[in-house]
Amino acid sequence: MTGTADKKAGKWGDLPARLGSALVMLLVGGVAIWHGGILFHELVVLICAGMIWELTRMMNGGEMRHAVFVAVLAGAAMLSTHFIPGRAIAPVLAAVALAGMGQIKKDRLIYVAYAVGLMFASYGLIVLRDVRGAYWLVWLVSVVVATDVAGYFAGRLIGGPKFWVKVSPKKTWAGTIAGWIAAGAVGIAFGGTALIVISVLTSFASQMGDAAESALKRRAGIKDSSNLIPGHGGLLDRFDAMMGAALLVLLLGAFLGLPAT
Repeated sequence: MTGTADKKAGKWGDLPARLGSALVMLLVGGVAIWHGGILFHELVVLICAGMIWELTRMMNGGEMRHAVFVAVLAGAAMLSTHFIPGRAIAPVLAAVALAGMGQIKKDRLIYVAYAVGLMFASYGLIVLRDVRGAYWLVWLVSVVVATDVAGYFAGRLIGGPKFWVKVSPKKTWAGTIAGWIAAGAVGIAFGGTALIVISVLTSFASQMGDAAESALKRRAGIKDSSNLIPGHGGLLDRFDAMMGAALLVLLLGAFLGLPAT
């Protein structure tokens, strides 16, 4: 009996922590999304700076001073997007990654690619809230959350073949497909059939964001990106999927446009 109980606890052992952190982040994020403006901007700035700090520390061998410097630079760059001309935004955001690369001894191209992705994804959240309003940002959050929740429960209840063993050993095809289905349902709820395809693509992008961060951690030989969230890892651990989704939506909006809702 004890062995069975331990096995069940191991299977669902991370659920209370996941629920607790999710509720806190949804509350804080929900208030910021609702108010928009400077409150939401500053929240994104803080999260972006924290993620860049984690990434740099993860890939420079744990050297703290350089990681803090790059994080401050990332926050300043994100803040500057409110004041600089539009054509200067991309170079300024990309410059953070190039500045951070200086103390990275290996995997420099990986660092630059990931850091650039984080900067543009964070900026994409600001653009989505400012240009399309809270409705679209709530849709994005709902897609990411639905993908994660459906994948979590389907993966543990159904199990089956693994999705990408070398990168994320716990992810299954059942969980992955369940995430797509849940995202499609969110699309129907928010915008009808016009949003189904975009929602599923965004779901897949969120899963790739999660997989990319898992690959980085495995390469660095660490379990969590940091301990900023007590007992539950770091900002990258919690926002990796959101960054993948936000980056895709930014690109879709810039090159193809988003449908009217």
